Amino acid sequence: MVKKRTFSPANPLFLLVTALLALPSTLAANTAAPSHGIAMHGEPAYPPDFEHFEYVNPDAPKGGTLRLGVVANGFDSFNPFVIRAVAAAGINTYLYDTLMASSADEAFSAYGLIAESLETPEDRSYVVFNLREAARFHDGEPITADDVAFSFNLLTTEGHPFYRNYYADVSEVTVETPHRIRFDFGETENRELPLILGQLPILPKHYWQDREFGKNGLTPPVGSGPYRIGDYDAGRSITYHRVEDYWAKDLPVRKGRFNFDRIHYDYYTDDTVALEAFKAGNYDFRLESSAKNWATAYTGDKFDNGILITEAITHHRPVGLQGFALNTRKPQFSDRLVRKALAYAFDFGWANTNLFFDQYTRTDSYFENSELASSGLPEGEELAILEQFRDQLPPEVFDTVYTPPSTNGRSSLRANLRTAFKLLKEAGYEIRDRKMVNAGTGEPLSFEILLAQKSFERVVLPFETNLEKLGIDVEVRLVDTTQYIQRVRNFDFDIITQVFPQSDSPGNEQRDFWSSHNVDAVGSRNIMGVNDPVVDALVELVIQAPDRESLVHRVRALDRVLLHGHYAIPQWHLSKDRIAYHSSLKRPDITPKDGVDLDNWWVEQ
Repeated sequence: MVKKRTFSPANPLFLLVTALLALPSTLAANTAAPSHGIAMHGEPAYPPDFEHFEYVNPDAPKGGTLRLGVVANGFDSFNPFVIRAVAAAGINTYLYDTLMASSADEAFSAYGLIAESLETPEDRSYVVFNLREAARFHDGEPITADDVAFSFNLLTTEGHPFYRNYYADVSEVTVETPHRIRFDFGETENRELPLILGQLPILPKHYWQDREFGKNGLTPPVGSGPYRIGDYDAGRSITYHRVEDYWAKDLPVRKGRFNFDRIHYDYYTDDTVALEAFKAGNYDFRLESSAKNWATAYTGDKFDNGILITEAITHHRPVGLQGFALNTRKPQFSDRLVRKALAYAFDFGWANTNLFFDQYTRTDSYFENSELASSGLPEGEELAILEQFRDQLPPEVFDTVYTPPSTNGRSSLRANLRTAFKLLKEAGYEIRDRKMVNAGTGEPLSFEILLAQKSFERVVLPFETNLEKLGIDVEVRLVDTTQYIQRVRNFDFDIITQVFPQSDSPGNEQRDFWSSHNVDAVGSRNIMGVNDPVVDALVELVIQAPDRESLVHRVRALDRVLLHGHYAIPQWHLSKDRIAYHSSLKRPDITPKDGVDLDNWWVEQ
């Protein structure tokens, strides 16, 4: 609900008295001073007078063109905020500014961008954003509190379901002046809300109010960010032009960033073609995801002569979990024992040695590469949290250390398949005519593994072979990117490979990943159909964590319950960014904990 107050500039005293009288007595006592920034826990690292982030070069020259490659089947929209569109690469990053900007060297802190300051009390029951009067959209119109309120309403009602979930605890929005807006949070202990409201992209009301939000297609919209849309070839390429009179270019959160005059994306339908295009000099930067490519493909005269450079740069960000995601909406995956059994058919050790050149580490947490990952057996505060739900959890949560099946050491694939067979038998399956069938119904255990990248077949086909040794019928299906996106959005799949990204400060986004109310919400990120009241309760505890220590214990409890739910078969991770780039590109001396960020780079003319 949005409220709007009226003002009489000719009578400032009347305005002041009216505003004070309008405040409930409880809020009058719960006031807050304006602040330049905010940290999720504790104080922000950068002081009010900071000039720039430490990991940028404030003197980086502006100019040149950055050419990038995208492996996808094209795009059909310039709107990244709706579910039915495939948006062009870079739209959200370059076209729209947000109220606040996060730093890349803190767990979760944000500093003023469109908002010059914010006000929030100790209990964080509300937040007020004071907007910069200089903030402008690309057409010169000022960014006002009306635009902020409009953006919030538009995104939470007509945008992707993510926004509705993310901002579910906002109870009221009040436009107090043209440059001051207040969000109230009602009965909640959701301390993250002031920060995530700072992530709200601000859309121009004067542009969108008379247009259908989901049907803008390839009409370039009005933005407010460091770049505007330039040339584009529908579905094949897009170029962003730097806004030379960008209103925020000298702000501390923008200094040293967004240095290229042009950012150009070319689309490729095949990654092998894209790699060869990079080596031929058709684009300038590549983040490599294939261990085989990294070990064998980056060779030749251009690499020997230093024209093309490769680096593996260590990062310290949580990597989340990449794994085979099982769609528990499907009846064959509704039984936890069946899901657990399938993991014993994936031989990571063989894949790492024979396919990945031993580059990867096995993942065993949804919050991998961070202090948030569970380990060992639960103890202390984490154990106390889980004890509240003991009767609703499998005993293994308390007495078994979660470890994904391995073929290293004394374990072998044959032994793992025997374990899988026992679990399937316990779940009510048996072998008939060399097929694994449900003993009660005679229904064969079968499913499809859906892929969008042909290069991943070499990982999946050995997994398929091992599953067939258990009598399971498996079909591996490769589809184009557009079809893949639509099928996943509609949960029309059995198994996919999915990455569940995480941050150093998990919060409201966990609802979108795991909460039961998202099981049937088309386009939600509850890919696996997690539908567990214990998970729901743990997600809310994470969101309401009062301090960092409590957050760590609560996230570990959530992690442990998810792992023992066997919703996914964990794959692998790497704590480095493998990059290849043209020697004309330069980067700052300091790499933040979050890793490589091209928006801090520049081109040497």
